[in-house]
Amino acid sequence: MSPSATSASPKREPCPASAGTRWVSHFVNINGLDSFLWAQDRAGRLMFEPAVPDRRWGTTPDELLEAMHHCGFQFWNETSDTAEHSAAEAAFALAEHLTGVRITPELLQNTAFICGSAEIR
Repeated sequence: MSPSATSASPKREPCPASAGTRWVSHFVNINGLDSFLWAQDRAGRLMFEPAVPDRRWGTTPDELLEAMHHCGFQFWNETSDTAEHSAAEAAFALAEHLTGVRITPELLQNTAFICGSAEIR
């Protein structure tokens, strides 16, 4: 959980904190700005805006295309005026696919979170 999407920003080096592990981040702010990041061992494997999954970047931007379709992301050639847009739900499903952790209301309500901040130089 992160209060901001700075870790998923393409202008920053992908997650030094992912050294030796996998880092998955999904962010949506009050204005609807969203981002998804999958980093592994300091490499930004996949980064994109869940509302626009056609625009992906990273070292392996197409590796999870089948999983992204299965999770419910709507790509440009699949959208319609009647289709329900569920980018946030699809992002949580993709995060679960990558981590095996299912985010539920109970998990969020019953988990103690430690928060902090760091000054960015």
